[in-house]
Amino acid sequence: MNGETIGLTALQGIVLAIMLFGLLGLIIPVLPGLVIIWVPALVYGVITGFNWISGGLFAVMTVLMLVGNELDTFFMGARARQSGASWLTIGAALVAGLLGSLAFPPFGGLIAALLAMFGLEFYRLKNANQALESTKNMAIGCGWGAIARFIVGSIMILLWVLWINWA
Repeated sequence: MNGETIGLTALQGIVLAIMLFGLLGLIIPVLPGLVIIWVPALVYGVITGFNWISGGLFAVMTVLMLVGNELDTFFMGARARQSGASWLTIGAALVAGLLGSLAFPPFGGLIAALLAMFGLEFYRLKNANQALESTKNMAIGCGWGAIARFIVGSIMILLWVLWINWA
C-alpha cells in the first residue's frame, strides 16, 4: 500500500465513522443526524473530487437529507390531524417544538410541541380526552418520523458506500 491509498482508506474510515455517529443521532434525537451524515459526504466529495456518478449520488443524498429532515414534522402533523386536531393547533405546536428545541435541547422541542398540542386542543375543545388523543397521536407521529429518518439515513450511507465503490 502506498501513502495515497492509506490516506484514502483513512479518510473513508473517518467519513464512515462520522456517518454512523449521525445515524446514532437519529435513534437518540439529540443531534441533526441526517445533516451529520450529509456533511462528511460533502467533505469527501470536495477532497476526492466529484464525477458524474459521485455527483449524482451526492445529489440524491442531498434531496434525501432535505426531505428526511421534514419527515417527523409531516408524521407528527398528519397523525394529529387524523385525530381531529386543527391545523392552527398543529402549526402552533410545531412552532413551540422548534422554539423548545432551541431553548432546551435535546428533548425540549418534543415536550414543548406536545404540551402546546394538549393545551391548545383542550382550550379549543374543552375536552381533556380529545386533547389527550390528539397529543398521543402527535407523539406516535414523532416516533414514525424517527423511524423514517433512520431509514433515510441508512439509505444515505448506502449511497455513499456505492459512491466510493463505483466512482
